[in-house]
Amino acid sequence: MDFVPYFQREVQGFEAAVRGVAGEGGAPLTPSCPGWSVTDLVAHLGGVHRGVSHIIKDDLVTWPGMGDLGFLRLPAEAAGWPRPETAPNRGPVPTGMIDWFAEGAAELYALFQDTDPGRRAWTWSREQTVGFWVRVQAIEAAVHRWDAQAATGVPEPIDAALAADMVAQTFEVMAPARREWRQAPPGRGERYAFRATDGPWAWTARFDGGEITLDASGSGDVELAGPASDLALYLWGRVPADRLQVSGDKDVLDRYFTLVPPV
Repeated sequence: MDFVPYFQREVQGFEAAVRGVAGEGGAPLTPSCPGWSVTDLVAHLGGVHRGVSHIIKDDLVTWPGMGDLGFLRLPAEAAGWPRPETAPNRGPVPTGMIDWFAEGAAELYALFQDTDPGRRAWTWSREQTVGFWVRVQAIEAAVHRWDAQAATGVPEPIDAALAADMVAQTFEVMAPARREWRQAPPGRGERYAFRATDGPWAWTARFDGGEITLDASGSGDVELAGPASDLALYLWGRVPADRLQVSGDKDVLDRYFTLVPPV
């Protein structure tokens, strides 16, 4: 699956959503990201993009650390921008911050286009390749585009094929990481089935001790069914389970975010 076009499409959608509220009164809060406004969302995603560009451009294969933030390349006029520690920042969304975001996103898109995805690069996961960043940044851009649109209007669904990959990536990458970061309790054999109603996709994730196995059996203690976009957004904590068709053991469903804590 080529994630580069998805990345471009999603960052463009994000930019359009936030430009629609630039300089107009107070920055809207983002209900799906508690404690943040749209301004904070722009700063977060823009910073992530420039950090990933720094890793790829400078051929970093070890954790670069956060002591020197020069890679953010903040413009001189950034002196008046809101600071992360004052979130949620409710002042007008600075147009210059959106321009800075767009420049960083365009740079990362060009790097993704021109760099071998198999090239080694530092990541926070077991997979240490540029391709890891392409996939995860397409997904993160999609989630935050949805966040921005939800804060400023009506959010559009995530493309079904990308959303289907997001479900798989949750259990291949994100859930193991979140369990480790949050020291989640061991699994007791819980099986969660997910079935897309808008495509040929089905998954069953099983939690045994510290391990997660994923297959396409479709059999689980509880099943969640719906459009792939809604399944992905549920797993990312953006929509509630009652937006989906749920059948099976409610107690197992209620335990999901204990096994996979939000971050």
